[in-house]
Amino acid sequence: MAGAFPIDQTRAFGKLILFGEHLVVYKAPALVGAVAAYTDCHLEYLDAPGLEVIDNRPAVPLYKDKKRAEGEEAINLTLKHLGVDPTKRGVKLTFGGDLCCASGIGASAAQVVSLARAVNLADNRSLSEDEINAAGYEGEKGYHGTPSGIDNTAATFGGLLRFQRTDGAPVFEKKHFPSTIRIVYASTGITASTTEVVGDVRAKKEADEVWFADIMGRYEALVEEAEHVVERGDLKRLGELMDANHALLQDLTVSCKELDELVVAARSAGAIGAKMSGTGRGGMVIALTPTAEIQNAVASALEKLAPQEIVANRGVIE
Repeated sequence: MAGAFPIDQTRAFGKLILFGEHLVVYKAPALVGAVAAYTDCHLEYLDAPGLEVIDNRPAVPLYKDKKRAEGEEAINLTLKHLGVDPTKRGVKLTFGGDLCCASGIGASAAQVVSLARAVNLADNRSLSEDEINAAGYEGEKGYHGTPSGIDNTAATFGGLLRFQRTDGAPVFEKKHFPSTIRIVYASTGITASTTEVVGDVRAKKEADEVWFADIMGRYEALVEEAEHVVERGDLKRLGELMDANHALLQDLTVSCKELDELVVAARSAGAIGAKMSGTGRGGMVIALTPTAEIQNAVASALEKLAPQEIVANRGVIE
């Protein structure tokens, strides 16, 4: 069984938010792109009861230590949602893949979505992609408390997506940019707690609704234009809107010195737009690069600033 397990069918993708961090929680639309890097999961049932987890995913320093308790809860929630009880039948999980775990890249969602796929395969179920996504959402609650659903949706379906929460099920729509979107993404190496940062933004909103409404209004106008820009393939304007979104996130107090330094370095090296992506106060930066030469130049510039060995990743969003 172990040798025949089709682990390549358990892959779940990382993601980068182009527009909509934090505000997606309050039902504003967001644009998100999946990256090619993935997490996979091997599942083996054991004779003795219990849960054994082997985590071979690459990660920035201290990520796994800081996320350990949340990760255990996420795995248990996913298994419970799928009706798998390790106290009755032992389960051994081995996570791997090439997605480097860091705040902002959707590593937690990729982990639980890959787990849902592994259960589906091991039990010979016929879960739909929507059911896989729903299991991933339940698992994300272990990491994020009340997740928006955007990360697990990108991890499940891949590609470029428009995502929006509603009073019912979230709504997402596949998007397509007419040409290749070349990007560089890099981590500060700082691991932030999504639950804590989202909670802090919520507290600031409740303390000053006028301030928050102004940010939301500016963002809604920005993301509406961004959707039209994607449809017509205007890379230059897309970059300008990414810059504007980063300024909004600074106003929202979720950026930090390390993120801002990476954004400035990316722009100075030729990026036509750059912003933080994800939770913030650490985590990831994404830069838009119009050519392969500029992509390489931006990656080199960011690698000089960021602290861990695997820093700047070149990729495309299609």
